[in-house]
Amino acid sequence: MVRVPLTPAERDRGERLGALLREARGDRSLVDVAACAGISAETLRKIETGRIPTPAFFTVATLACTLGLSLDTLVEITDRSLPLDPAV
Repeated sequence: MVRVPLTPAERDRGERLGALLREARGDRSLVDVAACAGISAETLRKIETGRIPTPAFFTVATLACTLGLSLDTLVEITDRSLPLDPAV
């Protein structure tokens, strides 16, 4: 089975998601957040750096819960037409 290449918009959205998660993590260690979310630190690192631009829904939902983010916020901020700052 061949995976369809991601579009530039999908890669951009993945980078925005990663940046948002990194910012929301703040001073918490990557290892701590990953453990609380039940994923490996390497998986979280790949999501934060955009190397996994389309993580599974339940992974994103668990990370959002762990970091105190709503899924609505994630959708709004990762929309490429909006600024990255969640306060906007």
